[in-house]
Amino acid sequence: MTDPGEEIVAGDPSEAKDDSPAVVGRKNVETVALAIVLAFALLMMWDNRRTGIQWESTGPQAGYFPFYVSLILAGACLFSLANELRKWHLPDGPFVRRNQFKRVLQVFVPTLLFVPVTEWLGLYVAAFALVAGFMHFIGRIKPWKAVLTAYIFSAVMFVVFEIAFDVIMPKGPLERLFGF
Repeated sequence: MTDPGEEIVAGDPSEAKDDSPAVVGRKNVETVALAIVLAFALLMMWDNRRTGIQWESTGPQAGYFPFYVSLILAGACLFSLANELRKWHLPDGPFVRRNQFKRVLQVFVPTLLFVPVTEWLGLYVAAFALVAGFMHFIGRIKPWKAVLTAYIFSAVMFVVFEIAFDVIMPKGPLERLFGF
């Protein structure tokens, strides 16, 4: 069992400690995230109040449960925001460092591009490219292993969705070439 104060970090243990500059501080991110969730909870409360939050003779109205869940969520956000503001004068730690953020972007940008590529080339070709790219460029796997694994993954996806379950998925020029 690990010490409760010990931090568990994934990565190469021989890698030097990351002391790159912070991109943003923890307090700022937590405060903004809490404010966004609070705004969402207030919007849900307002919308569900419009649809009805009373208890009728036949049971609850449509907005009854969502309203009270949103009320609890808003209360939790307000409590957490108060705690954050109370500790605002204390020193702030980094939320993410530049090198860490660079690694996040290495995954985020290709995943974001996966959506328009899926519309253009179809799900199976886009998934092939994404899996092979991640394995080779991020995982440092040999190209032939990355391509083979991505091909098997895409082929299994195709068989499961298109043949076994007959689910309509976005298709591109390659699938149309083969008559799907």
